[in-house]
Amino acid sequence: MHSYYFDQDLDYRPADCAGRYSPCAPTGFGGPLYEDPPPLTRAQRKALRGQRPSRRHHAGLVFAVFLLLIGATAAVLLALRMEAPALALPSGYIPSGGGVTTIPLPQASDPPTTVERAPTGTGVTLDLSHETGEALTYQALYQKCIPSIAGIRSYKTSGGASGTGVVMTQDGYVITNYHVIQGASRVEVLLHDDSVHDALLVGGDQTNDLAVLKIDCSGLTPAEFGDSDLLQVGDTALAVGNPLGEQLRGTMTDGIISAINRDVNSDGNTMTLLQTTAALNSGNSGGALLNIYGQVVGITNMKMTSYSDTIEGIGFAIPSVTAKAVVDELIERGHLAGRPTLGITGAALSEEMAAARGLVPGVYVSTVDPNSGAQKGGMFPGDVITECNGQAVSSVEDINAVKADFKAGDTLTFRVFRGEGYLDLEITLMERYELDQ
Repeated sequence: MHSYYFDQDLDYRPADCAGRYSPCAPTGFGGPLYEDPPPLTRAQRKALRGQRPSRRHHAGLVFAVFLLLIGATAAVLLALRMEAPALALPSGYIPSGGGVTTIPLPQASDPPTTVERAPTGTGVTLDLSHETGEALTYQALYQKCIPSIAGIRSYKTSGGASGTGVVMTQDGYVITNYHVIQGASRVEVLLHDDSVHDALLVGGDQTNDLAVLKIDCSGLTPAEFGDSDLLQVGDTALAVGNPLGEQLRGTMTDGIISAINRDVNSDGNTMTLLQTTAALNSGNSGGALLNIYGQVVGITNMKMTSYSDTIEGIGFAIPSVTAKAVVDELIERGHLAGRPTLGITGAALSEEMAAARGLVPGVYVSTVDPNSGAQKGGMFPGDVITECNGQAVSSVEDINAVKADFKAGDTLTFRVFRGEGYLDLEITLMERYELDQ
């Protein structure tokens, strides 16, 4: 899938991060930083002096490595969200949804480019008011919830992937992760009875990684949703979904709630999530995290992996209270307002990296959305942002901190380094959902 980012518009890809968050289904999260190697002694430097390549060669090599690191991180997240094998997960927070199996593309002479939209403003809302009742055995819990777990097939012109969804209503509203259906031209829902239904997109929000689908069906078994605010660390937590694709549909894993209100930063954006030890894998994204009463208290969306360390039992889910606020607005309006964006992705450019390529320190612009305010304002990939509204910036977080005080329609001024000089640009912020259309 596309790079995964939330209410901020900058995709943060630190070149020195050994671990990161990745969505589960496509899959995503972050971890420890690489430690700097110990400095060389004077004798070691003298011995190596004659072996060094020329300054020009060295500079080009350093910058090439820098670009490779940025590109590799992007490729890792892209592959994990759509097509990478889940048994070879790299470092980071990974979406827990689809991408492990290739889905045959639907045959059509002129396939659509986006998923058809469903009507909004129906008055349907997510109900969290159910009583908890008696604790269930795992067997009873599974029998209660499994009819409400669906498979999600997401088709793009270049391929497809599968994730998980949770049936919300009897008449066909289904909740899943946004990254499962992002960029899809067609979406299908596979129900517990093995029937397959074309889905319409009611709305989606990249910031909160949630989407609502609608299928033309009735008599479904909706999941019972519980109140995530009642959870405590140590409570039983069980995940039900489709890890590694549809071959393992309806897999249940058990664990506990290991943290509440865990702030997780992925791609320069922060989500407040539930942390669980229940096993999550690619394909679980959009599935259910259940309490001991068989109620959905979270929508699974991420896990943590690492290149250098063995990491087990660190998964994440969107709390049901958060999901309710987002889902209700998506059903009412089709989108969430109040998510201003520039429409670019970038990474911090250190003094060392900048000097190696004849640039200046700042935020290196990796991509610019062709429909964004940044593109209209004259920003290009390869620019280095040094100031935002008169404030010096050296990281994605610095820009997002300035942007947080503004809304869509406001204009920000940027000083960028391009070629051998500086330019001042005025860029108008857009609503995030306008770029997701």
